[in-house]
Amino acid sequence: MNTSTYFKFMAIWIILPALLYSSCKKDLSNSSSNAAYAKSTIKAGKTSLAANEGVSVWETTADQSQLLAQQTGINFAADAGTNATTITVDETTTYQTIDGFGYCLTGGSASLINGLGANQSTFLNEIFSTAAGHMGSSFLRITIGASDLSASDFTYDDMPSGQTDVNLTNFSISQEMTDLIPVLKKIIAINPSVKILATPWTAPIWMKSNTTGNGGFTGGSLNTAYYDAYARYFVKYIQAMAAQGITIYAVTPQNEPLNANNNPAMTMQSNEEANFIKNNLGPQFASNGITTKIICYDHNCDQPGYPEAVLGDASANPYVDGSAFHLYAGDISALTTVHNAYPAKNVYFTEQFIGGPSNFGGDLSWHVNNLIIGAPRNWSRVVLEWNLAADPNYNPHTAGGCSNCLGAVTISGNRYTRNTAYYIIAHASEFVNAGAVRISSNTFSSSIQNVAFKNPDGTKVVIALNTASSSQTFKIKWGTESFTYTLPAGAVATFKWAGTQSSATSGPPIGQTITLKGFNGDYVSGEDGTTAMTCTRTTASTWEQFLVVDAGNGKIALQSMGKYVSSENGTQAITCNRTSYSAWEEFTWGVNADGTITLQGNNGDYISSEDGTQAMTCTRTSASGWESFGVNK
Repeated sequence: MNTSTYFKFMAIWIILPALLYSSCKKDLSNSSSNAAYAKSTIKAGKTSLAANEGVSVWETTADQSQLLAQQTGINFAADAGTNATTITVDETTTYQTIDGFGYCLTGGSASLINGLGANQSTFLNEIFSTAAGHMGSSFLRITIGASDLSASDFTYDDMPSGQTDVNLTNFSISQEMTDLIPVLKKIIAINPSVKILATPWTAPIWMKSNTTGNGGFTGGSLNTAYYDAYARYFVKYIQAMAAQGITIYAVTPQNEPLNANNNPAMTMQSNEEANFIKNNLGPQFASNGITTKIICYDHNCDQPGYPEAVLGDASANPYVDGSAFHLYAGDISALTTVHNAYPAKNVYFTEQFIGGPSNFGGDLSWHVNNLIIGAPRNWSRVVLEWNLAADPNYNPHTAGGCSNCLGAVTISGNRYTRNTAYYIIAHASEFVNAGAVRISSNTFSSSIQNVAFKNPDGTKVVIALNTASSSQTFKIKWGTESFTYTLPAGAVATFKWAGTQSSATSGPPIGQTITLKGFNGDYVSGEDGTTAMTCTRTTASTWEQFLVVDAGNGKIALQSMGKYVSSENGTQAITCNRTSYSAWEEFTWGVNADGTITLQGNNGDYISSEDGTQAMTCTRTSASGWESFGVNK
């Protein structure tokens, strides 16, 4: 090599790093600029490896000083330090697909929306458009005939007293042509992908027996002689709506089948619903080429045995897509109860009202906690609040229908105002798109509740609620990065960001509630904190869940139901009964090559599941299969 060539070569190597640095710096600068926390930018879903990703934040406070208000953007940074309230988001662990968040378009809601005049288009776009800055609601529930939030009672085949219409000659949806169908057509034009669930409050009176009031619209049950006619009634309804360009995605056979007291209403016991589905509705759909899904139950969380009975009917089961729930009684965990019994079937949350006048802060917290967070964390694909709109006097409604149901908006003439349910749903629907999946995030017994999603475009969404009476500072950890945020008492925040999760460190998931599965495929159990721990449980409930606590000096403690796991000096079976932790309740968290973990006690020995046949110990000097545990498997 001559001297001239040598210096040219060296010049290239001197200049090249600077060029690369400048190029990388320029890209990072553009990335930072693009992450300027605008909704349109986040919706674009730019995907890159996690590196100080920008996070957009929207917040609603209990005092209404912030109403879905965008906050100053923040950035992820390399994770450091500890926070007892750390939400660990893992996008590699996914759960159910999300169909959407939304409302019920009652007949009364449709009539009010139809009277909005020039503001109607603005309102419908605000609720249903998927463009940036709009709510993007993607799931809607409507009624088959009247509900209690209609101006009057009616079905699509009403007959004079004493007369029947078995051939459904008089069937007609003409009463819907004034308000409901025109509004639905406009919604579909705005959001062609919206999914519509249709539900009857009652069958035509002539199909019912043992009615109790309101001219037969209240109470009673479906006369078995008319099961076939009622199944054909559903078929004609779906076909009539299709003729109007409206696809019915799913139906439930009966709204609140155990409630005889609404107007209108009809009861249908679980065995009756199973018989109707397997002998009539399912076969009628099949023979008419109807692909509309059949969802059972559609009532409160206090009776999970009802959908389990329908799904447990071997002949009804193939026709049923899943079950739907309300929460006027029971606990939201009932959805998981049914999911665990029939994991191949879907779960939906389809109704919850807010009574007017609303206690904004209290209703916001309860509904976000139980519905927006609670329902998806319990496998629901959908979360729906009750009526989309009412007037200032909570009208229209039937005699004996709900007289204080507050709409998501209040419509007075051609003006509308937003109420609590508007913001409850908007915190999810504007940011979590149809087709998203719920992803892993840990929960806490108090203070900060949360749920996490991954959109089809790769963007991530976390919805967090502060249920405490004072401001709370918490951490959101994603891969090897994290950020901290302070949320006022009673406030809800939605966080959204793009990028791809970096590899997580092999450290323990501090602040995360986990399950531990042994070599036998069973779960480690704290055994109610009263006896020695075992690894024999086939399913995980409260005593099989452990909070990972930072014990300091690189050690962790495991807490279940407020009690700590103890290695009991390494001389006897381990327990979960200590109210605080010290040396013998502290463990070293190890990670094996296959991703399983080990727990090493203060004596240097390992916790063992002891072949899953006897009480667990902390006496093994080395770790093999029975001393290794899968986390959240």
